[in-house]
Amino acid sequence: MSGDITRRRFLLEALAQFISAAAKVQGVVRIAVVGSLTTEKASPKDADVLVTLLDGADLESLSKLGRKLKGAAQTRNLGADIFLADQAGRYIGRTCSFKECHPRSACAGKSCGARNWICDDFDVVRLARELIAEPPLELWPQVVVRATLPADAREILIGKAQHAPVRGATNPSLRSSTQLLGGRDGDGV
Repeated sequence: MSGDITRRRFLLEALAQFISAAAKVQGVVRIAVVGSLTTEKASPKDADVLVTLLDGADLESLSKLGRKLKGAAQTRNLGADIFLADQAGRYIGRTCSFKECHPRSACAGKSCGARNWICDDFDVVRLARELIAEPPLELWPQVVVRATLPADAREILIGKAQHAPVRGATNPSLRSSTQLLGGRDGDGV
């Protein structure tokens, strides 16, 4: 793999810290990685995480962790998105980027304030149901690998996961997760 290895490594390390903390948030039932960090892309522009939630999950704490990940990424002119899904496999939005949740004109969410800490900007991005159902890499509560992962992602993300053994087989027939992200993301997908 050529390109900016330090950019990838920085995002992977920050992502590993986010996942470790987010796994402790009440109501989080699954954490997966989607997007360019699960591919051989040499210079990714962002980290994409998919978090599946129970109704009544602690969205305030999860959003705070998301802002911390985004802030770390921004120190290197990078980004991060924390995509949210419900247990039925429906995309429900992204974590709110604001410290205080109240309706504001700067929020891209269509129903800002109706459900605190969720930005439902469906006109900007949507996730395909198949990506939600079978993301390329699940890291919590168990590790499930569905794609051929770059060595650095295996080392940093799976190597730091403190769970049971890796489950699942690599399936090269799956489309890349960046193809399944609807709308746009930081990598221009």
